[in-house]
Amino acid sequence: MTQPVSPPRDSADKMPSANEPPAWRALVFRADVRTLSLLGVLAVLILIGGVTKPDEFLDTRNLQLVLTQASVIGVVTVGMTFVITSGGIDLSVGAIVALASVWATTVATQEYGFAGILFTAVLVGVGCGLVNGLLIAYGGMVPFIATLAMLASARGLALQITDGQTQIVSVSSILDLGERDAYVLGVPPLVMVFAVVTIIGWLVLNRTTFGRRTVAVGGNAEAARLAGIDVRRQRLYLYLLSGLCCGIAAFLLIILSGSGQNTNGNLYELDAIAAAIIGGTLLSGGRGTITGSVLGVLIFTTITNIFALNNLQSDVQQIAKGAIIVAAVLVQRRTASTT
Repeated sequence: MTQPVSPPRDSADKMPSANEPPAWRALVFRADVRTLSLLGVLAVLILIGGVTKPDEFLDTRNLQLVLTQASVIGVVTVGMTFVITSGGIDLSVGAIVALASVWATTVATQEYGFAGILFTAVLVGVGCGLVNGLLIAYGGMVPFIATLAMLASARGLALQITDGQTQIVSVSSILDLGERDAYVLGVPPLVMVFAVVTIIGWLVLNRTTFGRRTVAVGGNAEAARLAGIDVRRQRLYLYLLSGLCCGIAAFLLIILSGSGQNTNGNLYELDAIAAAIIGGTLLSGGRGTITGSVLGVLIFTTITNIFALNNLQSDVQQIAKGAIIVAAVLVQRRTASTT
């Protein structure tokens, strides 16, 4: 009579016990802790601003200003989050914003009105993203080098277009969006656009095949390729997405400033990368969070506002940002080593 075969010892040891919580619950718990921590930091900053400059910081107009300023870099950060999640980097986002803003505010473009400015800004952003994507995905260039080259080229072209001059927007429908009369229930139009981009970005990253492929490519590109994912095409799409976000951000910046300048978007790449990192997106790829990135943007924007209201020097502000980035990376390393 054949005796029943018991499972090998090592296989039995790997079987989860009945009392062991599932892996997904641990991941959700860590995500919730991270989000709550960021909310706690933001609450502390709001408290500091309210204590140091209560009449100015807590004023409705100042809070609207903080959210409006966060909207421009926030849209860029959404695209950056996708790129970093895939294991890439985009150092050219600030330069693309500058190029898109000056190209969209030339006299020839403004003759086509609102639609012409919007279409040009988005088209330039997507075009630059296409060049980055082709160089990285199909040209085999390292993302750092390819986007660094785009940074230099886009900045140079923006300077050449403007000849160092500020291009003033004369389209009234654009300028009206920056006025308080355009606010909806006290919410500026730029903030509403940022909210829509954030929601779409969250849904795409967390609820679509595209988002799962992005995470897979960032986690292990070779394993993703063996699983049937076209890694090169996925990377091309991601840099197109980043360029699209830059084009939208350039249009928002045009509304906010009423002009186009070759200095627009200065250091946006550093702010976007920093916001994504402190939000919980792994710089090595494989994990990304839109919610955390948005909270990171709000934290940095609030810090900038508090420093400005208290007349503190910008160098101290940069030191504070650097310390936050270092702390966030150290926390990420410790979290990764314990999982």
